[in-house]
Amino acid sequence: MTERNVCRHFFTLIKLAEMGAHRRTAKISTEYLAAKLNTSQQTASRYLIELDNRGWVERTITAEGCLIRITESGVKELQNLSSRLRFLMEAEYLPSITLEGTVFTGLGEGAYYISKEQYRKQFIEKLGFDPYPGTLNLKLTTDYDIKTRNELEAYPAIEIEGFTSEDRTFGPVRCYPLIIENRTRGALISAMRSHYDASVLEIIAPVSLRKSLKLKDGYKVKVEVLALP
Repeated sequence: MTERNVCRHFFTLIKLAEMGAHRRTAKISTEYLAAKLNTSQQTASRYLIELDNRGWVERTITAEGCLIRITESGVKELQNLSSRLRFLMEAEYLPSITLEGTVFTGLGEGAYYISKEQYRKQFIEKLGFDPYPGTLNLKLTTDYDIKTRNELEAYPAIEIEGFTSEDRTFGPVRCYPLIIENRTRGALISAMRSHYDASVLEIIAPVSLRKSLKLKDGYKVKVEVLALP
């Protein structure tokens, strides 16, 4: 079932609920439904058949017209949709933020810090993966992306504690889970003694992202940063 089909099914289900079909059996002609959906009668009829096949509605064809009732399964789908929408509208933070940047070769210091055992143990424990020793660096090029990146500082993050070795101090790191190119999970890291400003994303992952995603300098990459629950 395609995303487009799901959207039209929900839209049809909502229109049926507006006519009371979620609480009682309603007599609704396909002609009347078509007007509500702003589509043809043939298309409205097809949508009803598809909803019936999914088990979201029950249809009874009579001499007086079509009797329709949204099933318990259909009502549950509407309730789930309502809950998701309420969460989106009332949540203190957006559930995710999408950023796009250009791949570039960094200074190579990411591998040094990530390989520190005190950091690495915490990455494994708190992020759920053993990071590849190196970062993927993305340069944000639009004001929108840079502004959105700055907004992340107000979001809750996974805190990696700093530590002191014999000769120096290593500061704490803030991590934000993300998905790279809708394929690979990883994390955006912040304040690991970085020489970069907010226009640069430093990303870690359990694999070499350049190799696994076949990336080269200059390639555009999208990441979806996920807000913590």
